[in-house]
Parts: sequence; C-alpha cells; structure tokens
Amino acid sequence: MTASSGWQIEGDYFENCNCDVVCPCLFSSAPPFTSQPTQGACEVAFGFHIDRGHYQGVSLDGLNAAAIVRTPGPMGQGNWSFAAYLDERATDEQRAALQAIFTGAAGGPIALLTPLVSTILGVKTAPITYRREGKRRSMEIPSVLSMGVQPAPSFDPDHEIWAENAHPFASKVAFAVGTSGSTFSHYGMTWDNSGKNGHYAPISWSG
Repeated sequence: MTASSGWQIEGDYFENCNCDVVCPCLFSSAPPFTSQPTQGACEVAFGFHIDRGHYQGVSLDGLNAAAIVRTPGPMGQGNWSFAAYLDERATDEQRAALQAIFTGAAGGPIALLTPLVSTILGVKTAPITYRREGKRRSMEIPSVLSMGVQPAPSFDPDHEIWAENAHPFASKVAFAVGTSGSTFSHYGMTWDNSGKNGHYAPISWSG
C-alpha cells in the first residue's frame, strides 16, 4: 500500500449485505467483525457519492464509486475478495484519484480494511448512477449491480434508527433494509440482497 496525502471528500454512502437485519458483523455481543454472518459468507455492496472533494488539487465533485466484498466467514478472519468500480465520467487524473481512495491506497477508512483482502477481483470504470431520494439510497451499474436501501422500520417513520461508533466509514450510520430487486452479478457471483441488512450515512474522509 502506498500512502498519499492531501485529499478530502464529503458525500454520502450506503451498503446492502446478505445478512438478516441486523448484521452481527457490526452489531452483536461479540467484538466487531468476529461474528459469523447470518448466511455463513458475507456478500456486500457499497455505493459512494462525492458531493465535494479533491485529491492533490484535482476536483472530485459529483463523482461516484462502488465496491463489493465477499468473505467466506467472519469478516475479521480475512480472505476477502474485493472489486471496485469507478465513475466512467472521470478524467484520467480523477480516475487515478478515485482508485487511490476507494482501494485504500491513499489511506483513509478503506485502508483500515485492506489487510483483510486476499483477492482483488478487479478495478473497472463503469457508468454509475447514485440516487439519494429522501431517506432512500440506490445505485445502478448496468448489467452488474442494482441495489437500494430504505430505513429500517421504527416507531416514528419520520426518523431513522441511528447507531454511533459502529462502523469504520462514518461516526453514525442509519439502520436500513435492502429494497426489492437489490442484486449483483459479476465475477461469477450472483447475489440478491432484497430485504437484507443495510446502512447509510453521510461521509467525511481525508488522507
């Protein structure tokens, strides 16, 4: 891993995994990442939208990225398979910046997880559509991924359920549920995470 400096992004993220709600990898009586995923293996997709950002003087405003992870057992045991998708609208300089940030090469939250990765499936450019509509989030990569989340049910439907100090990507994350048709198909894998665990939050990262 090559460390870099002089970058910052602010924006939004969501994830949708195949665990039953709520995912024990993050919320259980055991330390984070040590519990067995509810389906045995973990299959999770992450979507990212940058509202404002820069990398060593290169603007990243408005760009998107995505990543997928599969682990054969508890996340903390490693052996992760990882793939990243970078916004095809990005220039060459922007694409290099997105790759550095969203593979962990530039430091930041994803760099904390890279020691757990044993297989890089690929890093590809793609048309990525990210939607943030009220309390719903969704993302689409044609022929690869179509996923969305909505808030987990709560006593007051106008307010989400939030958890603090529970996730490496954000200081506070909302509990969410995958919407119908939340699927991924690539690298020989096919997932359907509809109705499964999700989270979303604003993000502010730097390195």
